[in-house]
Parts: sequence; structure tokens; C-alpha cells
Amino acid sequence: MRRTIRGNRNSGRKGRSNDRRPMRSVLVWVIGGTLLLQPLAAGKAWANGDKGSAAGAPTSVAAVNTAEPKLTAVFENIITSGAVRRDYVWSSVRGGAPVTSTVRVIEIDLTNPYVSLNAMNGKGGTLPSKATVASMVKETGAVAGVNADYFDTASAEATPFGAVIASGELVKSPRQLEGMFMFAVTADRVPMIDRFTVEGTVATAGGASFPLAGMNEAAYRTEPNAGYSHVNALYIYTDVWKAAERPNTASSASTPTEALVVDGVVTQIADKATLNVQPPANGYILRGHGTAAAFLREQLTVGTAVTSDLKLKSVASGTTFSPSSFQMMVGGHTILVNEGKPSSFSRNTGSLSPTSGRARTAVGYSRDNKTAYLITVEDSGSSAGMTIAELQKTMAALGVWKGINLDGGGSTTMIDRPLGEFDTKLSHPTEDGGAGTYQRPVVNAIGVYSNAPKGSLKGIKASGKGILFIGEQTEYALKAYDTYFNPLDPAGIAAQWSLDKPAVGKLSGGILTAAAPGQATLTVKSGSGSDKLPIEVIGERRIVKMSIEAGPAELKAGTIVDVPVKVALDDGSTYTIPAGSVDWELRGFTGSVQNGTIRVDGVKAGANAGYAIARYDGYSALLPFAAGSTDKPFERFESPAYGITSASAPAAVTSGVDTVGGLPGGDGSNALQLRYDFSTSVEDRTKAAYAVFNGTGVPLPDSPSGMAVDVYGDGSRNWLRAAVTDSTGKAFMVDLAQSVDWTGWKTVRADFTIHDMKYPIKLKSLYIATLKEGQDERAMSGELAFDNLMLQSAASPTPVNQAAIVLTLGKKSADVDGAAIKLDVAPLALNGVSYLPFRFVADAMGGQVGWDQTAKRVTVLRGDRLLELRLGRDDLVL
Repeated sequence: MRRTIRGNRNSGRKGRSNDRRPMRSVLVWVIGGTLLLQPLAAGKAWANGDKGSAAGAPTSVAAVNTAEPKLTAVFENIITSGAVRRDYVWSSVRGGAPVTSTVRVIEIDLTNPYVSLNAMNGKGGTLPSKATVASMVKETGAVAGVNADYFDTASAEATPFGAVIASGELVKSPRQLEGMFMFAVTADRVPMIDRFTVEGTVATAGGASFPLAGMNEAAYRTEPNAGYSHVNALYIYTDVWKAAERPNTASSASTPTEALVVDGVVTQIADKATLNVQPPANGYILRGHGTAAAFLREQLTVGTAVTSDLKLKSVASGTTFSPSSFQMMVGGHTILVNEGKPSSFSRNTGSLSPTSGRARTAVGYSRDNKTAYLITVEDSGSSAGMTIAELQKTMAALGVWKGINLDGGGSTTMIDRPLGEFDTKLSHPTEDGGAGTYQRPVVNAIGVYSNAPKGSLKGIKASGKGILFIGEQTEYALKAYDTYFNPLDPAGIAAQWSLDKPAVGKLSGGILTAAAPGQATLTVKSGSGSDKLPIEVIGERRIVKMSIEAGPAELKAGTIVDVPVKVALDDGSTYTIPAGSVDWELRGFTGSVQNGTIRVDGVKAGANAGYAIARYDGYSALLPFAAGSTDKPFERFESPAYGITSASAPAAVTSGVDTVGGLPGGDGSNALQLRYDFSTSVEDRTKAAYAVFNGTGVPLPDSPSGMAVDVYGDGSRNWLRAAVTDSTGKAFMVDLAQSVDWTGWKTVRADFTIHDMKYPIKLKSLYIATLKEGQDERAMSGELAFDNLMLQSAASPTPVNQAAIVLTLGKKSADVDGAAIKLDVAPLALNGVSYLPFRFVADAMGGQVGWDQTAKRVTVLRGDRLLELRLGRDDLVL
């Protein structure tokens, strides 16, 4: 029997991620000191990435596609008396594939007098302003909160679309928009979801009056007639409104006449002008245009006594309410659930990305009016968000009788306070960039407040990490809470700590050093009180993928590379392994690894490639180092030798380019500025603005593997990309930043190696884009600057042999590319399985074979690939 093996060359240049692969028919034996490998299944897995399964049985597609949505409770945290957070894993099928998302729900018992809901409004409770939910929670003393109403993210006068009532006082009136629902809790603690309009008048002592259009409102277009909100209208502005204009005159398409009223008496009037004052707490400004301005001019003089009155009218019942009838109110969007079932939409949902899995926020209440639900759906990592229809069904399954949609996507944020803790924290990663810790500033939120007095000690709680890695040391803290589940200072409380499985870690007081993989329970006791905290030390059996998060590395003395090592677990979660828990092996160079950073001290004689191998509990990942890698300056935009022009798509988008200098934080040199305004196009589509290089592009020399450029960001959250064309004319859109979430200078990089480009290549443009979906969540205009464009060229790893090898069972010679080679041991067959001399095959294919007698581990390095096998194991690391 003959076996032919052909080399399979890989030319990747990045740090490799390694997967755990099952070996269904691969066995490694040692006979006479020679490693033997049965190659068929392993060769297929190495070449094609076949993960297979231990049993070899594929998942039934039919079974997956017919799976019903399922909610599984996974976590509970008592925030305070009457408020509890419950987490659920939602599993379903989307687009024929299984999908899961994490749903978090804060349930508020409206019958409990020790808890209440209220509206939190921007920065310092002012308009127009924005703040993160976390800062509003901290500023107002809330114990939890979620983002609430929609707003125009691109407007300098961002205000909520709906009404805002806080502590029984009207902060802002609702806009004249169709189908916009609001959530409220009445003064007697009954939840309400309804649409509201404004009814109000300003009257003089002499009997003259004029209808009020609203309070503390920015300029907007009314529905359904698309009229200007402030034309021929009278508005009232209180001390909550801090902007200089009420609102911006240009955006309102109206020149105001204003009157200042203090203690019910007119004190100043400005005809066809803006008063250069802020109203005091005991006053307000009346702002009128057209017929409303005529009323102010004709009926008001300094000294005139006036009264004003604003009420809210239910669209459904026609009932008129005084703001004091409500404890709180915030606006939302369409109704989602009515009478416990998904409802038809009250408003067009096209701007909500309704069929995409996105982060979502919603609010509702139970059939008996006793429970309010604050709901968020995570879109981050393994949590895939929800479509609007999925959200509707989930809300109904949670017990929502009536519920509405709140602002979602990048705005979705939940904050809550863990039991026993004094500080609140972000409940889950956000959708909006980075590591999920960024919180988008929003205009308002719903806050949860504790009204309870200080109680006596009820219980204690262990606080600290639940997931650890071998060698990691962490300290656990004792927390305490009272009879109303509010935190108490644990000072003076003596605690005894214990671990039920000492093999998992060494415990000294509340300090645990993880020693071995496994699950254990940490217990803390004090008097009759106790708490248990499940912990797990992660081992290789939980890991499905391990990677070194680093780009191409240059093999030369002095190279310094940050090498964070990340793992993906079998439940979809990801973690960065603490630097002290990772063992490193360096080949081809000498150096050191400290605190997650590799430093190359010297290159070994004759080495043109090096390798850093990260190992954790039997799992490995590889970072190749290649001689010749470098960053080369390409363009500093001082005096480009080619033309740079602006372009846009669609054509109605406004864009422009200039060379500018003196930007803050720069080195004083020139930079390329790209200006854009997407709002000038009314088309419902993805929009982009381009800085085009030399019409058709400028050649990039030396076959670069990537590029870097300094970018002066505008915080727009838009998508930054580069357009590159290859030698065949094919265009590639290369990501620089999926979200421009910074202001000031930042270096961003693009990797060309992940694209199948045919060199030579050209850089055609740098451009900023806003996707069709979620445009209301990003700035529609702004400007960026570019400087110090660098090209990265990384040498390929050492070329590997492309040999064709022919071996024959029982024959101690092999044919390698037509040449006869003598073998130390002949291939053999045992029990129907063929075994080949492993070291010979690996050497002939250009691999480097190592054998670790202590670990009983075979390591093969070939090009930029790592293969590891261990005796007695039924899997391999590749």
C-alpha cells in the first residue's frame, strides 16, 4: 500500500489562533524511539480545518430549524427592597441558524413603598444635555437605571422626543409625532402606557389668552404635515433650559419674540429678538413667532400679570391630566406588547433596524399593574441581540401585559447595584464599540430609587471573581446588607473563609490562588450568616480556541510586542488570560516576557524566523517573528505629489478635503482634513464621503501587509475605511475603525493580509460611512483629519517545502520528489490502521519537530503554523 502526502503551504503573517481538534482516527505511537502517526484524518483536519465531533454525528439541521424560542433563567440579583434583576438566556433560530442572546430584566414591585421609579434627565437635569446612564444614576442617587427616550444624536440641542415628568413636575412636553407612546407611573403608583398631547394656555389678567404649544422644546418637524414646530407657536422655557437660544433660531426657521416672566409678572420683552438672560427658578420665558409673537407684542408689557397652564391629554381616553398626577413619565416609540401579546406597530419602525439582531431597551408592566419591567437585550460577544419581533415575543413571555420600545442599539444601557455593594455598575457590555464598556451619552433614563430607612443586618455576601486561571491570585471581599437589601458597612464583621475543594486553589483569608482546573464553592461565614460563591478555574477542557492578539512581529533585537493571550470557552464567552498564568517558549531568538510584553534581546545565528509559543494548561498558540518587518513612511500630507479630491455617495452628500495645520495635539505639521454632511441627502441608504487619491489611486510600494494612519477623530460613531484596488482591478474595502468613537488623535491600522489581494496594489481613498441601519444613532456631519500614513511590510515566514512524499508499507525507504530516501523505520499497519514515521514526514514537509519527554508532547512548527499532539490524548492543538 502506498501513501502520498503533499505539502500545503500557509503564508499567514499574524499571530495564529489555535483550536482544539478531535482526532477520530489519529493515533501517535512510539516504537523503537520513533514517532509514528496514522495520517488520514489528521491530514484532513490540518489542511481543511475539519473540527468534526468525537462521535462523528452531525447536528440535525431539521431539529435546529424547528426549535422554539426558549428563555432560561440564569442569574438573579436583589438590588433593593422591591427591585430585583433577573437574567435570562434566550435561544432561538434566526436565518436557519441557532442564535442566543442575554436578556436582563429589572422587576419593580410597585406595591412596595420602599422603591420608586423616576425620570433622570441628562446632565444635571438640564436641557438640552446628554449624559451616560451611569452618571445620571450616580448624580441622582439611583440604585439602577436604563436608558429611555429617543433623541436626535446629531443635534447640538438634543432633547427627548417624548414628555418628561420627574417627581410630579413637567420638565418637557411631548412632540407632535404620530404613534409615539410614553411610559408613566401615576402619583398613586399605577403604571400607564399611552400617547399624550399638550393642552395649555397663557392668559393675562385682562382676559387675553393664547394656546401653548409646549415646554422646553428643540426645533423639529411636526407630523404628519412636516411643519416647523416653532412657526406661529408659543412655547414656555423654564430654568431647566440652559442653551442660549430657545431653540436655535436658524433650525427653527423662526425669529422669536420673547418675554421674561418672574413670579407671574412680565419683567422684560424682546421684540423679534432673543433675551440674553436665563430664566430664574421662579420664572420662565415665553417664546413666540408669527401669530404667537403678535400676541406677546400686543397683549404683554412690562408689569403685565400673566398665568400659564400646561396639561397632558390622553389620546386613547381624551382625559386631561395635570403633571402632578404622575410620579414620572418618559417617552418611547412604538407599542410592542398589548394585552400580553405582540401588537401591531403604532409607528414606522424602519429606523429601528427591525429585522436585525440589535441591542434593545424596552419598558412595560404586568396585567395586575403591580410590576414594572425594565428590559435590555445585549448585542455583544456571544449575545446576538434581537429583532423587534423577537423582542415582542420575549416581552410577552416575561409577563409584560403592555410594553413599548425605548431607544436601543448603541444607546442600550443598564446599570444596577449588586447586593451588598455601595456602588452601581454596568450590567452588561454595550453595543457601542470598544470592549463594551463605552456608554453613549443619552438625553434621559428611568431610574430606580430606594426609599427605605436604614435597617439592621440581614445577611453577608462574598464578592469577587467567579472565573479564574491557573496561577491567578485574587482577593474576595465581604459585603453586608440590611433588612431592605441595602448595603451596610462590613467593618467590624469578622469573617471566616473556606473552599470546599482545596485542590482547585490555595486560600489564605479571603485571598485565593488558583492551582488547578475545576469548580469549587467559596464560603464566607460570620456568626449565623453565610454566603456561597461558585468559582471555576479554567482548564484546557473548557477552551475551544486560544490566540495571541498581536500583529506581525519583526525579528530583530529591540523589538517589543504586547502579547495578550485570549481564549474562547465552550459556552461562547471570551477571556484574556492573566499574563502571569501564561508560559512562554521562545525559538530563534533570545528575549524576555514580562507582564504580557515580549522583548527581543538578540537573534540566534542563522535564524530568519522566530517563534513565541504561549502555553496554558496544555493549550498553545503561536506568534511568528519574521526578519525584515518594518513600518515605512508613505505620506505626511505636507505637499502631496498627487491630487486629493473629495467625492460622496449619494451625490447629494456634502463633502470636502483640505490640507490644514495646527490641529490640537499634533506636531504642527499639515494634515489631510475630510469634511462631511450626510444630512444633505434624504435618501434612505448607506452614505459615504471620500478623500480620493490621484483619481484612481496611488501605488503602494513593496507589497505592504498593512497600513497605519493617525486619525483626528470627531466622535461621530461612523465607519472609517480605506478603499484599495489590486492588480486585477478588484476593489477591497478595508476597515480602519468600525466606529470613530474618539476625539483627538489616534493611530489606527488596517490589515491587508486578511484579503485576497493580488499585488501590486493601490490606495484609492480614505472614507467615512454611515450605514443605512441605525443612522439616527450616529452623527450626520463632522470632520476628520489624517496624518503620518505608514505602510507595514512583514517578511513571510521561512518558506516551507512543497514536497510530494511516497511511502510504502513495510518498506524502509521513501520517495521525496522523485529521490529515494532511507528511513529509520518502515511504515506499518496495525489492526487496520496505517502508521507513518512522523519525524521524517514532518522534516520532509519543512516542519521543525520537537519532543517534550516530560509533557509527552510532540510540537511541529511549519511556516507560521503550530501543531501539537500528546500521547494518550484523542485531540490535537492546531
